[in-house]
Amino acid sequence: MVDEPHVATDKARAGSTENVVRYVLGISLGLAVIVMLLVLWM
Repeated sequence: MVDEPHVATDKARAGSTENVVRYVLGISLGLAVIVMLLVLWM
């Protein structure tokens, strides 16, 4: 049985570590709240 090579998690990660997802989720949540308030108001 051959041992698998050990690769550090930061080198094995395929994606970048930017915080873009956090901004997209925050903006989406804000827009959803605004739309719901507009629907409730009308």
